[in-house]
Amino acid sequence: MRLCFLVEEHYRHDGMPNEVIGQLTAWGHRVDVVRPGGSLLRMTEVVDTGAHDAWVLKTVSGGPGLTLLEAAAAAGLTTVNDARSIRGVRDKALAAAIGRGRGLPLPPTYAVARPESLREIPAAEYPLVVKPADGSSGRAVHLVSSPERLETLLPVLAGEGMLIAQPYVPNSGTDIKVYAVGGELFATERCSPLHPDPAVRERRVPLSSEVAAIAAQVGAVYGLDLYGVDVLLGPDGPVVVDVNDFPSFRQVPDAAARVARAVLGLARAGGGAATAVPATAPLPVSAAPAPAPAPAPATTATATAAPVTLPYTLPLSIPAQSPPAQISAAAGDTV
Repeated sequence: MRLCFLVEEHYRHDGMPNEVIGQLTAWGHRVDVVRPGGSLLRMTEVVDTGAHDAWVLKTVSGGPGLTLLEAAAAAGLTTVNDARSIRGVRDKALAAAIGRGRGLPLPPTYAVARPESLREIPAAEYPLVVKPADGSSGRAVHLVSSPERLETLLPVLAGEGMLIAQPYVPNSGTDIKVYAVGGELFATERCSPLHPDPAVRERRVPLSSEVAAIAAQVGAVYGLDLYGVDVLLGPDGPVVVDVNDFPSFRQVPDAAARVARAVLGLARAGGGAATAVPATAPLPVSAAPAPAPAPAPATTATATAAPVTLPYTLPLSIPAQSPPAQISAAAGDTV
């Protein structure tokens, strides 16, 4: 198969997705890499058709990669994850509305375009957790103890764009991170960004049936196949505090091979939730190390393909009055 990975500069040297790309090429598949943050994207020009079987996104929230992925989806191409699903979780205000409306245990959520509007939140809701609506990796997450404390933070919050605020959920200081890949769930425990403790190291933990059911429901509600869910164990039960498309999959055994196989399965299925389950049925839970997936050889390749980094010019076209067009990348130098 031939795949296009959209990888932002933030993840240029990260194991995820580079190890996945390496695994796919070792299996004989062709992987083209586009770095949309450093590219001139010619969005209105017609290009060759049928170059890729699927496009895969690994970018920061708010980066240009999602726009490019959405354009590919609009032209009828397969994307991993579904482009609309990614948009639905990357906008945390939108994710809260969707999730609460579908019965997920999310905290009440306020959204503001200007930090000063946070003053309207009743004092009874404090302490609050305030963070950017497009935030990721724990960036700019603040625990605000009182309205007085909010006043001192307003200058700091001014440059963060749209914000969300949620009542703080009392917890032990650790998050449960559940990863969904290839039809399985893997749970880890890690330090909360609100309670940094260098002594707490991320580790695999057993996954309760209650949290597993919630994690599986997240995939069904948002239409995600590869994803992560941050869960707090609060006094009233588990609470979903964040959802990530294509996370790091840290602590997942043989993560690169598992993710690579899942990408191939979704590409062959046309991107349609190859592992989707009803919201009431949890995915299989892996609490102990599992064997690596068997290799997924390319169906037509005769030799191992090398990943290709495309040039910083990517023409792209979506005709207005014609059947969905295919999108491809211009030929580039191999690396």
